[in-house]
Amino acid sequence: MSLDPLSQTMFALADPTRRAILARLADGEATVNELAAPFDISLPAVSKHLKVLERANLITRGRSAQWRPCRLETEPLQAVDGWLGDYRKLWEHRLDRLETYLATLKPTQDAKKENNDDR
Repeated sequence: MSLDPLSQTMFALADPTRRAILARLADGEATVNELAAPFDISLPAVSKHLKVLERANLITRGRSAQWRPCRLETEPLQAVDGWLGDYRKLWEHRLDRLETYLATLKPTQDAKKENNDDR
């Protein structure tokens, strides 16, 4: 089954190990051994994670002699940010409406408090 690019990206981001690998690559290129160092998993397991990230176009692997550095690719993350942006706007709008509603309640609450203070 072939997933659309956004689904592939979200699938890749669903795993904490893959997110940690991406966080490391945000600091610059790294080899598989360098990426595997902080994890208590085998090199083949790290390679499987890298394949998922590569299929989602979140990383690319270069070739420099025997060194194959992995590099972060940000375009799929920008697509996720754009998708989330629509929901961010929705929630900001809803929170603005709530704030407006709560502001209409405040004068009523202040009036009730004054009435109670007068007693």
